[in-house]
Amino acid sequence: MIERLCPDRHISRERIRITASLMAVMTIGAIAILFLTAQGTVDFLGRPIGTDFSNVWTAGWLADHGRAADVWDWRAHYAVQQALHQDAAIPFYGWHYPPPFLLLAVLLAQLPYIAALILWQGSTLAFAFLLIRQILPKERDAWLAAIGAPVVLICLAHGQNAFLTASLLGGGMLLLDRRPWIAGILLGTLVYKPQFAVLIPVLIAARGNWRAFAAAGMASVSLCLLTFAIWGWPVWQAFLDSLPLTRHIVIESGNTGWEKIPSPFSAIRQWGGSVPAAYAVQGVVTFAAIATAALITRRGSVEARGGAALSAALLCTPYVLDYDFVLLGVAIAFLSADMLKRGELPWERTALAYAWVAPLFGRWMNATTGIPVDMIAAIAVLFIALRRAVRFDGALANLRSSPCRHSHAASGQ
Repeated sequence: MIERLCPDRHISRERIRITASLMAVMTIGAIAILFLTAQGTVDFLGRPIGTDFSNVWTAGWLADHGRAADVWDWRAHYAVQQALHQDAAIPFYGWHYPPPFLLLAVLLAQLPYIAALILWQGSTLAFAFLLIRQILPKERDAWLAAIGAPVVLICLAHGQNAFLTASLLGGGMLLLDRRPWIAGILLGTLVYKPQFAVLIPVLIAARGNWRAFAAAGMASVSLCLLTFAIWGWPVWQAFLDSLPLTRHIVIESGNTGWEKIPSPFSAIRQWGGSVPAAYAVQGVVTFAAIATAALITRRGSVEARGGAALSAALLCTPYVLDYDFVLLGVAIAFLSADMLKRGELPWERTALAYAWVAPLFGRWMNATTGIPVDMIAAIAVLFIALRRAVRFDGALANLRSSPCRHSHAASGQ
């Protein structure tokens, strides 16, 4: 009876094309309007074009002018943003990243603001599209579904780094068995956004791929040492000193807006729960998500592993924004590839379609109803990855077998 009610048959290829095409047109139109109606670097709403990119460019400028530690000084950083946009009332966008991200910010700050924004978003979007192409090499519609994904518009409008994050995590999972050293470097580079890297050591260990583990460790340590060599300890001290304020203002107090942060922690706080209760729930969800992704990574197909890693990453942190759900778009691509190879199970097409469109109305739904639409989408995608790994790969069988033996068998060693 339940399977007869399944709406999968309504999610046809033609309807996917039409929906993605309409969304792609909307994305292009919205970005065009944003630029055409702007005054200098400020949009018609009085915000910097690319909003969050304002803190990236100004952080790079500060570091390039011998003031790297001031990046985490909100007053000093805001003064530079005001000067850049020539507007004393411009909204402030705080910098909460660790020092390795400054390496990229400095390079971007060598260009004028608008040129740097276009290069930043254009290049990282291209990386994400190339990854989708590798995951679904024979699917011409994959490009359309990718560019038409609602989360692409959200990420572009915010000038954010989710295209890069998704490319690094997705590329690392795709290459984990075939090119472990390259995979490790990609995964280790995520030290620039550590809230999405928390599950990486567990996943690599679950796969028993110690070359990738070593490469990831060397990449992350090298990036940290490079920032120390360039700017010294003061930048790390400034970053560490900023964490309590960031935790209180951004995460615990909800000043960013609970509806913008679709995490378990944020959901509990939005529903009236205390900070300790929210951390407790977040801890349980984080453990469950990492354990599930590790189980899938140990025995699942490369597509199931990719889908699990990218969806679980979104559930493992109390600080995740809706634009970060570019990761979920790549997870959808991984699982779509697995469905094409090994067939579909009931409700999968419907669930993935929901996850694809969720960011379009997720923030509004969360604000008006308190329902964390985006978080539910991430849970649904992780569940699909688990169900496929159990059904097709026997992920629950012989849990006590050695992951090292499994890794050797999978790689033919």
